[in-house]
Amino acid sequence: MHILALCGSLRTQSLNAALLRAICRLAPATMQIHISDTIAALPLFNPDLEDDAPPAVRLLRQQILAADALLIASPEYAHGITSVMKNALDWMVSSEDLVQKPVVVLNASPRASHADLALREVLSVMSAEIIDAASITVPIIGARLDEDGIVAHADIAASLTGAMKAVEVYWQLRGLNSAANAADAGVVGGAAFPL
Repeated sequence: MHILALCGSLRTQSLNAALLRAICRLAPATMQIHISDTIAALPLFNPDLEDDAPPAVRLLRQQILAADALLIASPEYAHGITSVMKNALDWMVSSEDLVQKPVVVLNASPRASHADLALREVLSVMSAEIIDAASITVPIIGARLDEDGIVAHADIAASLTGAMKAVEVYWQLRGLNSAANAADAGVVGGAAFPL
């Protein structure tokens, strides 16, 4: 299972990035999680450029299409979604690449409820399928935990492992439905995962 992870912060010491790196280490062997750095290269959204999208936009679209699911961790700025994450999502609106795409939303701070709800709203409007059982809030901010600390923290590691198990269960149920639908339609195979 290929999962594309997107971080809504460009900070070198971002706790959301640390959370994504930690979950890569905690994920089962059946999951290949790729943290995309393409989001940092995206130009500001401009609808005039959509027909001939910039290279970074095209790459992100390819990565999203090739992924079986998305994993998003993004901080809250001024009670809202970060401009980094919103810009990436704006580039995806007209392409419909997120339609029915399974998405896990991770929230690194219990206080960041506004951005969490806003991000879920935007994803829902874009017709993404949020995996609620896997979309969790973990108390990273304020706990002074880095990537190693997250992995070593028994409760947080268990929560993240549980979230990934929920993704597996979701995918197995969806896979059974998709396999049946694909067999009915004569569809076989999948896309390669562009890095």
